[in-house]
Amino acid sequence: MHLYVHVPFCARRCSYCDFAIAVRPVVPSARYTALVLEEWRTWLSHPAWESSLSVETIYFGGGTPSRLDPTAVARIVEQVARDRAIAGDAEITLEANPDDVTAASAAAWRAAGVNRISLGVQSFDDSVLAWMHRAHGAVQAGQAVEILRGAGFENLSLDLIFGLPAALRRDWDADMARVLAHAPEHLSLYGLTIEPGTPLARWAARGEVRPVDESRYAAEFLDAHAALEAAGYAHYEVSNAALPGRCARHNSAYWHRAPFIGIGPGAHSGFGRERRWNLREWAAYARAIEAGEPPVAGSERLDDAAVRLEGAYLGLRTSEGLPAAAIPRALRSRWLADGWATESGTRLRLTPEGWLRLDSLVPAL
Repeated sequence: MHLYVHVPFCARRCSYCDFAIAVRPVVPSARYTALVLEEWRTWLSHPAWESSLSVETIYFGGGTPSRLDPTAVARIVEQVARDRAIAGDAEITLEANPDDVTAASAAAWRAAGVNRISLGVQSFDDSVLAWMHRAHGAVQAGQAVEILRGAGFENLSLDLIFGLPAALRRDWDADMARVLAHAPEHLSLYGLTIEPGTPLARWAARGEVRPVDESRYAAEFLDAHAALEAAGYAHYEVSNAALPGRCARHNSAYWHRAPFIGIGPGAHSGFGRERRWNLREWAAYARAIEAGEPPVAGSERLDDAAVRLEGAYLGLRTSEGLPAAAIPRALRSRWLADGWATESGTRLRLTPEGWLRLDSLVPAL
């Protein structure tokens, strides 16, 4: 079993963000913890537990989990451990912003059982960070890495965003060099997308922002792939790379369709064919829990075709790929001829060029 805990609170909304967040100057840590643990208790009777599953990973995502009082993180982990077995080598990740990382907070996270930090760096260019509405600067990001190392964290993941508007004059190669100089065990690289309802979408609608052209977007992705491979990282999923043995176990569980529980506003859960998701807004989620009602916004059951398509999409996202026989011969031949895939033994894997086209290749299945 894999557990995702969504912490919605943020100090501000980043320009590109459409996640389920709640901007709060003061985080209601105690109330939040009581509510998510109340939801957690409703999951204890789920039939999936009849298989005597242990909790292999816990992931505190957001939002900005690093704004939550560390004692709340500890309380959640402790309660999960009391109710269900947590594997001795469980991966417990907390997403953090550099401006929240102090010696005291890092030590408290370690004491709470967190053994992996996902640090939202995004760029080492101060003007770019200001445009993104990030609260930290480049120097602070480097200091955060040093503090986390000093606290004993030996598994760090750093996030970068590529494909920014050309007008920002962001030096992508310089950002890649800076992040690799910190030698994180894991890197996540996300291409900028313009999502409805975000500040970025409003800027674009007014003509204040011009999205990056496809050729530059592709070039930055391919340059990053080359730099990662040269530095000894395995680009094991379209947006993720890791040193040997440091792949994100929690995210890998999603890509392998393992069972997962999501608690907190906007969190998703999945078991085989079953999918369900919670109310997105913090206030609505809180009202439902306090009224003794399930905080579920919707659910679905996948049919055979949807299961196959989901498996194909998730498999093609990763360096493991799919059994070649799962791809119709005509498509397989085209992908191989165009350099979008390679075939080795019985497996077919997308190349980086293929990953760039993933969302257009999958519908052909």
